[in-house]
Parts: sequence; C-alpha cells; structure tokens
Amino acid sequence: MSLRTRAWSWLGLLLAGAMLAGCASPRRAPAPVEDRSTARPGVAMPAPAAPAVALPGAENAGRAGYFTVRPGDTLIRIALETGNNWRDVARWNSIDNPNVIEVGQVLRVAPPGSLATDPGYVARAVPPVAAASAAQPPASAASTAARPASAASAPVASAPAPAPAPAPAPAPAPAPASAGEDDVAWAWPIAAGQVLAGFDEQKNKGIDIGGRAGDPVLASADGKVVYAGAGLRGYGNLIILKHNNTFLTAYAHNQTLLVREDQTVRKGQKIAEMGSTDTDRVKLHFEIRRQGKPVDPARYLPPR
Repeated sequence: MSLRTRAWSWLGLLLAGAMLAGCASPRRAPAPVEDRSTARPGVAMPAPAAPAVALPGAENAGRAGYFTVRPGDTLIRIALETGNNWRDVARWNSIDNPNVIEVGQVLRVAPPGSLATDPGYVARAVPPVAAASAAQPPASAASTAARPASAASAPVASAPAPAPAPAPAPAPAPAPASAGEDDVAWAWPIAAGQVLAGFDEQKNKGIDIGGRAGDPVLASADGKVVYAGAGLRGYGNLIILKHNNTFLTAYAHNQTLLVREDQTVRKGQKIAEMGSTDTDRVKLHFEIRRQGKPVDPARYLPPR
C-alpha cells in the first residue's frame, strides 16, 4: 500500500471517530429564559388592559327616581313602567337615539327638580301653624315681661312650670301627589264586549276585552297621547295616554291607530279600531297604571 493511500485511510478513521464522539456526547440544556418584562428604551411594551368603563348613571343605581336597564328593556317599556312619556325620559338622560340603551345603564325617570339632590329643589315648607307657634315666645316669659317691677319683687308661692319646648319640624319630604289626581272620571274603553281575562299582576297586567275587528276603541278619560306605535313587543299596535302625573292607560292589539303622539284627547273619543296585532285573537288589552304600577281596572271602571 502506498504512503498516500495509508494517509487517506488514517484521515478517514479520524473523521469517523470524531463523528461518533459527537453523537455520543450529552445534549446541552436550553439556555434559561430571561424575564425582560421591565421596560427598556426603544422596546415597545404591550399596552395594559383598558379598565372597565362605567355605564352612564352608574353612581345613581338603586336611588329613588332612577331606573337600571334590564335585558329586554326598551325606552318605551321603561316609560310605561315608570309612568312617563318616553320622550321625556330620553330628554332627561340626553339620549339622542331612543333605540340605543345598554343593560346596566341607569336612567333618570323623575322630572328635573323633583329629587332632593336636584339643584333648586324646594322641600315642603313647615305648616304655617307650626311656624307661628315656633315664633311665639313661651307664655311664662311674656307674662313675666308684662309684670311691673314691684310685683316682680313680691314673694311667689310657686314657680310656674317651664313651657315645653316646641316639637322639631318633621324632616322635609317631597310633596305628595294632589288628592284631585285620583279623582279621574273613568269610562270603559269598549262600548260593549265581554271580559276575556281579568287582572293578574304577574300574568296579565290589565284586562282583555273581546269584540270584532274594527270595533271602536275609546279613550277611557281625558288625556294626552304619549305613545302611538308598535315598538313594544307583545302589545302590537299600542296607544298610551297620560291623564295626569299619577295615571296612564294603555290600549293594545289595535288594528288601526287614529291618534298621534302629543295629541290631546277627550273621554269617549275614538282613538283606535280593535284588532289582533301581536296576539292570537281579536281583543283589546287595556291597562291602568298608577305611578307606573299596573292596577286592576275593575277597581276604577264604572259598573255596566
């Protein structure tokens, strides 16, 4: 074998041994991961999560005169349940689009100036009789001042009992609704018709009266139209009348509406025609709401 051939053989053996040694060597562990969460100049760090944004009016949740929006609520339903015109509720809360309200949003449902926290709120005054009695000095002091000096120096058998201090005035409270607002002259909204379902606070918030399609629906009392439309699910073509600051009436499932919002109507005026919109048969669903709460119409309507 030539010298050159031997050299190449030895070189091949050396390379093969090196390769075997490299394969047999243990695998090196990966380098430890460094914590580089600390901001460094020139390196953009991920933005922190944005804090939850409080919904409008959240600071008033649970307070009198405010309403927290629930799933499924609409401005029209909230106005009906609180005894208001939905346009007023939108204005009091600076709502431009009445179709956009959020669950958990807190809405004002009392007129400005009616809550104790409102600027310019005037509490109920102390009754004049109480104010006058508080301003008068005690009788014993007045009689002592009227006595002459000689009489004052004469011996007195017994000292008069001190006059009782005037009772403190009651805490101011909002003025109650006028008693006259309960004196509404009610009439039946249908001239003739059988009551199909009576009032049930949980299942039926009014009464259902049967009839034929096209029968006249009448205003149950003098009032103003605060809603006329089909925007409240389950009521079909609906009219809501406001009679005063205490009472609203609702007329649902109509075939045709004959009045518009903000129109003044008189008791017995034809405001709609009976129908079956959003229900299974021709009928009028009629509600009376006192300060937004449904009450039994049978307690208010005259017998017939």
